Amino acid sequence: MANAKRQKNDTKSSEIHVDSKNILQCKDEQQNLTESDAFGERIRLLFDPTVEYKMKHKRRGLALIFNHERFFWHLMLPDRRGTCADRDNLNRSLTQLGFEVKCFDDLKAEEVFQNIYNVSREQHEDADCFMCIFLSHGEDNHVYAYDAKIQIQKLTNMFRGDKCRSLIGKPKIFIIQACRGDKHDDPVSPDTVDSVTERSLVNETEVDAAAVYTLPAGADFLMCYSVAEGFYSHRETLYGSWYIQDLCEMIQKHGASLEFTELLMLVNRKVSHRRVDVCKDINAIGKKQIPCFASMLTKKLYFYPKS
Repeated sequence: MANAKRQKNDTKSSEIHVDSKNILQCKDEQQNLTESDAFGERIRLLFDPTVEYKMKHKRRGLALIFNHERFFWHLMLPDRRGTCADRDNLNRSLTQLGFEVKCFDDLKAEEVFQNIYNVSREQHEDADCFMCIFLSHGEDNHVYAYDAKIQIQKLTNMFRGDKCRSLIGKPKIFIIQACRGDKHDDPVSPDTVDSVTERSLVNETEVDAAAVYTLPAGADFLMCYSVAEGFYSHRETLYGSWYIQDLCEMIQKHGASLEFTELLMLVNRKVSHRRVDVCKDINAIGKKQIPCFASMLTKKLYFYPKS
């Protein structure tokens, strides 16, 4: 009798044990399912191709323009006639996009470093992004200030996340108008390119000296170059460089509506249809140019108008 009771109790105990396990297992499955759904949603948002940078801060941000026309005689670099037209054109176009533009002319290398360092130490929490533009001659991974060359990577490093925390996750755009080589881009079929723009004979085409190489800069950087590596960058003595002329035209037409890297592709296309018309270097006549950009952006970039 006692054994029968014990067996009954054991059976009940066994049943309770089995039932409890089923309940726990069911709860674990539900929890795993919930966690899986949440993880899947995070992944979906992370790789959503429509995600855009947040551009609704109080300010658009700073745009620094370092314009170099003349150089210390010891560098033996020619004056960059027409570069002030680029500076003024950029000032108008970027102001139209809502940037606070600051222009600097013919600064020494130490002055360039100091200005950029000061900006990197400022607070940019209420800004959408940052832009920095160099109009100069170039060589290897350097651009020239008035008295010396500057390593581009030293400038971009000042805006990396560990140095400028208030720009983490925000676009940092560097535009380099400088020559990147010692070769002209030959037209593939000269008879089919767009007709040469009619301009005054005094508007000659010149080239910016030496070469600049494409450099990685880190997440959320966009590095824009006036010409592909190894080739000359062309500049007109009256109207400024081909690249800056066409960049500003595209910004004025599409800057407030078109995704910015798509706008840069339009600039590439427009510059590629140009060719040298009037130049003291007879070997440059008929030559062409193609810009390029290296994007480390992680989202789409739009400059919608500020309300």
